[in-house]
Amino acid sequence: MDELSTSDAPESIGPYSQGIRDGDRIYVSGQGPLDPDTGKVVSADIGEQTERTLENVAAILEAGGASLDDVVKATVFVTDMDNYDAVNEVYGQYMSSPYPARSAVEVGELPGPFDVEIEVIAEVETE
Repeated sequence: MDELSTSDAPESIGPYSQGIRDGDRIYVSGQGPLDPDTGKVVSADIGEQTERTLENVAAILEAGGASLDDVVKATVFVTDMDNYDAVNEVYGQYMSSPYPARSAVEVGELPGPFDVEIEVIAEVETE
């Protein structure tokens, strides 16, 4: 397996990789709405948080030779399911048909002062 790393997404805040490429799969660790330049949360607005989160995911996929169009499975974590519709609206703007399989889970807390985190698995051409 090969580690994926890019300065276009926030640095890992623990002992994990931004992403891993293993054969024809890319596994992107949970990403939140941190600006990669400042390390700060982009906004308190859940829509803007979701946009930045997906842009961070996309940057890591790009580092592995893939894009959001290659995602086959996504997991969305939210701290309040009342935000689900707003997250889903932005998610639908970034993902394309056929949409990836997906789970959405409400969690008590995320590892940062934000309200959404997304992890994905993508298929990529083998080299």
